[in-house]
This record gives sequence, C-alpha cells and structure tokens, in this order.
Amino acid sequence: MNDRPSPLAQPLRPPSPGRALLHLGLLLGGAVTGAAGALVQSAWFPGGLLLALAGEAGLCLGAARAVGARGAAVAPAVGWTIAVLLLTTSRPEGDFLFAAGGGSYVFLLGGIVLAVMCATLAPVRQPDDGTARLGK
Repeated sequence: MNDRPSPLAQPLRPPSPGRALLHLGLLLGGAVTGAAGALVQSAWFPGGLLLALAGEAGLCLGAARAVGARGAAVAPAVGWTIAVLLLTTSRPEGDFLFAAGGGSYVFLLGGIVLAVMCATLAPVRQPDDGTARLGK
C-alpha cells in the first residue's frame, strides 16, 4: 500500500491575500458582466441575448481555466447572480429594467443554468502524482 497520507486528509489552509483579491475581482467582473448583459439582452434581441449569455459563460470558464480551480468559476457566477437579481427589482417610481417577455426569462434562467454548468464542468488541473487514475 501507499504510505503517503491522502491529500484530502490534510488540514485546510486559509486562502492567501492574493487569491482572495483575485476572487473578489472575479466577483466584481461577474457583476459588471451581469449588468452589461441586462442592458444588451433586450436592446439587440436575439443577438444581444446570445452575446450576454456567451459573455457570462466565457468569463466563468475563462476564470476557471486561468486559475485552475472550479471556485474561480463560482466567483463570477455569484457576482452575476447578485447583480441580475438586484436589477430585477422595481423602483418606487415604477421603473424597471426587465420587461415581462420571453427574452428576459431566458436571460435570467439561462444565465443561472450556464453558471451552474460552468462551475460544474470547468476543467481543473489533475494531481501530478502518477498513482492517481484520474483522466485515464
């Protein structure tokens, strides 16, 4: 048998300040992408809807691939969700950003589904240990 301890048995370390700052930046990037997508999706329908959803998917998958961890895909997805949910509320004056149309619902639900898919299916680095059978 292998005498080395499992990587799962090691204690968790707090994230470094650089990694925490990176995830905060990704969270803000997701919020900006969500706000921009909310404006674009109704302005140039149906191309704007596809552009808005592709922007979110690109940000989430790009972050996961660049960092090499699925948590990097979750940070912009959370930022996107918070921004979009805040933009769905109406103001006391009666102003609102999302109309009650099919495109708005596809943007809201499609964006959440894309965020879950990107966070789940994001490619991550595999361990360098040759004994693991991951990816074989």
